Amino acid sequence: MLVLGPIGFTAPWLLAGLAALPLLWIVLRAVPPAPIRRRFPGVALLLGLRDADQTADRTPWWLLLLRMLALAAAIVGFAGPVLNPVQRIAGTGPLLVLMDGTWADAGDWQRHLDRAAQALDEAARDDRTAAVVVLTDRPEGPLPFRAASDWAMQVPSSMPKPWQPEGAAAWADGLDGAFDTIWLSDGLDREERAPVLAALEKRGTVRVFQSARPVRALRPPVFQDGVIELTALRMDSDGAATVGVVARGLDPNGIERDLARGDLTFPAGQAEGVLRLSLPPELRNRVSRFEIEGARSAAAVALTDDSLRRREVALIAGSEDREALQLLSPTYYLERALAPSTDLLHGTLGDVLLANPDAIVLADVARIAPGQSEALQDWVREGGLLVRFAGPRLAASDVSRDGPDPLLPVRLRAGGRSIGGAMSWGEPKSLRPFADTSPFHGLPLPGDVSVTAQVVAQPDPDLAERTIASLEDGTPLVTRKRIGAGQVVLFHVTANAEWSSLPLSGLFVSMLERLAVSTRAAPPGTADLDGTIWTPDTVLDAFGRIGDADGLAGVAGAELAAARPGPATPPGLYAGDDRRVALNVTGPDTRLEPAAWPARIAVEGMETAQETALKGALLAAALGLLALDLIASLWLAGRLRGPRAAVAALAALMIVGQPLPGLAQEADEAFAIEATRDVVLAHVLTGDARLDGLAQAGLRGLSRTLQARTTVEPAEPVGVDLERDELAFFPFLYWPVSPDQPRPSDEAYARLNTYLRGGGMILFDTGDADVAAFGTQTPAALRLQELARPLDIPPLEPVPADHVLTRTFYLLQDFPGRFAGRDVWVEAAPPDVETVEGMPFRNLNDNVTPVVIGGNDWASAWAVGEDGRPLHAVGRGYAGERQREIALRFGVNLVMHVLTGNYKSDQVHVPALLDRLGQ
Repeated sequence: MLVLGPIGFTAPWLLAGLAALPLLWIVLRAVPPAPIRRRFPGVALLLGLRDADQTADRTPWWLLLLRMLALAAAIVGFAGPVLNPVQRIAGTGPLLVLMDGTWADAGDWQRHLDRAAQALDEAARDDRTAAVVVLTDRPEGPLPFRAASDWAMQVPSSMPKPWQPEGAAAWADGLDGAFDTIWLSDGLDREERAPVLAALEKRGTVRVFQSARPVRALRPPVFQDGVIELTALRMDSDGAATVGVVARGLDPNGIERDLARGDLTFPAGQAEGVLRLSLPPELRNRVSRFEIEGARSAAAVALTDDSLRRREVALIAGSEDREALQLLSPTYYLERALAPSTDLLHGTLGDVLLANPDAIVLADVARIAPGQSEALQDWVREGGLLVRFAGPRLAASDVSRDGPDPLLPVRLRAGGRSIGGAMSWGEPKSLRPFADTSPFHGLPLPGDVSVTAQVVAQPDPDLAERTIASLEDGTPLVTRKRIGAGQVVLFHVTANAEWSSLPLSGLFVSMLERLAVSTRAAPPGTADLDGTIWTPDTVLDAFGRIGDADGLAGVAGAELAAARPGPATPPGLYAGDDRRVALNVTGPDTRLEPAAWPARIAVEGMETAQETALKGALLAAALGLLALDLIASLWLAGRLRGPRAAVAALAALMIVGQPLPGLAQEADEAFAIEATRDVVLAHVLTGDARLDGLAQAGLRGLSRTLQARTTVEPAEPVGVDLERDELAFFPFLYWPVSPDQPRPSDEAYARLNTYLRGGGMILFDTGDADVAAFGTQTPAALRLQELARPLDIPPLEPVPADHVLTRTFYLLQDFPGRFAGRDVWVEAAPPDVETVEGMPFRNLNDNVTPVVIGGNDWASAWAVGEDGRPLHAVGRGYAGERQREIALRFGVNLVMHVLTGNYKSDQVHVPALLDRLGQ
């Protein structure tokens, strides 16, 4: 390729034809030939006559110039001119495009995809096979080399993972064959980077591309001395920097909001910054995660679990301190065990029930008043934890003797049991190892724990099932019974050291922890989690978005305690019986170190220049100039008179692109007829030919799906120009958003607002998979904010689970496109809507939501060619095709919602109608 300034030529040898233009000028200048001058007397007879046909003695200079320009434009056009050409290095043989694909790539993942697409395009030009591998999601077997054009269709569906690659060195050593490598690095240093590079260099040349985007991370929050301490990391330490940190959680209405905000400062020359937040307990308990504002990655999100949330525990004793001896107080050891990690409440049972604590501990409380007993049972059924300790009062009472007590897990024998005393034959008993089904399974048993007295459970068929700890002789020590969503637990010994040494041991605190009576400020260790199974509740993707675990398998507690984020243990929240544990991308000791490449490796940036082919424009200009030359030649020959002149004038106007008003009106009428004859789906013309073509193909696929599955039979979709086309003809507009999209005029915004108020719907699609963080600092999201600011858009919220969009035609829980993500924004529901009795959903939004905003790139998932085949890959294998199917179903629901409104919400009136009919 020949490059001259900002323009390159793919066939520069054709430019040699420009050298012939001066010679051609001389030849054309001599045609027609100059006349021979002769004196002839008879010419005097012709004086006064006019000849209708005149022939010039030579071609005018301006006509020659027009012809030269047309020919020059054709020569330059065929030479393949390209604006902003990309300098590439020609190669041979297979090409491996290797991407780290970690959370550090998520912030500018689109640049990685663009750079990979450019590499594949270059490989296709050189007729090279290629393979694309993401280190965090490597394929099995040898490298899948095939045509670069095939990979170009699959690259847009590649996604980063929220973990670091494991086993990459062994994988690289096992590669066979010779190939060149383009490595798209995330910029982080890892132990395996050097051996992987050495293995790849044995196979061929290696080029490294790395983004200069700053990388930020957030360590898990630490709660200490009543303050939440947040530590942020950065990869560069040049100069001071400040970032915003937001605490997010649910408000009392169940809506996620920003609960607190603070500025974290990185001192100059340091890679760590610390922010300390002091929040009231009520607010602190609502925080579900902390995020660095503007940082779009999983490492910029720190999930919180029960280690941050201090539980409220009420302590109620059955008797007062005897002679002011604190060590004999029924609650002394409980207070010492729970005070560091819980908020303790004291008072009567009626008072603490009004405070709705997380747990209530009754130390040797035998009888409960009937009114309070019913209230306490209701509290347990709704998820409360009631822990009771035995003592002299309970042993001497007749509670749960003749029949089961609703607030005790088992029936008790009268009098209790004394072991190892002066009046007993046996020795003090130690504890039996905890069973596999016990919540205490895995806790180590201290050798000095012994029991000298206890209340004894009466034999019952369900006693073994309710026993979760027992003595070495099999006597139950701790029993449990579930009531509704809560549970009642009974320790058959006292909460002080009168009957056992259990309260004096660390096992006592661990048992309370396992029962979720208390929470610890530090994450649980291997010993704490040993013997438990934890189920993934919510997981994080590489972009920092929270999603459902989708039935991931449970993880053993010991593995979870030592786990690092990976395919088997993705970052997220893991739930046990009574508490949750967070597995974050970063740990307490995580540091961000920049990748250190050898001096022989030249690290290039991720920026990709956008080539613009000028061939079509130059050839069109040459054709237009030749058309003007034809008209000028006819005019010089005197053949443009009467009707011919009108035809020539019309042709000239068509060439310069200025249609006559009458023709424009006829075109508008034809456009209106075509748009209203059938249902037509439309997309907004953005000026980007690739984006407009994708939107056209996407709506074509959606229209064909509607024809095949519903009674709606849309015609071929059209693109609309916001500046001149009437929008009222279209019930639905698909508006793809790109970072460099031009802003419509004020007149266009006036038409758009009229369209929205008239019942139309616009689907804004940023196509960047950034749907969970609507309004964040991504280029497409920023452009969306600018484009949507003049529009009359109502308050928005993520699609509720009972919104009509989830059931207009198909029953849906997710709304994926090429990217998967449920957070799609629609008009917010009125604040006063309530669930109707007998119906699983509310009567939301009596009208059609005027806007739907997301970033899942639905057009790529819908897009089909003229032959009906999908144009873009979505995911892999069956899972990808399933995702495409759900995307099409979402499109069907969307169009049916536009055309029919919220008719399905009228089902909330069915109970009233049936009641009137007497059914």
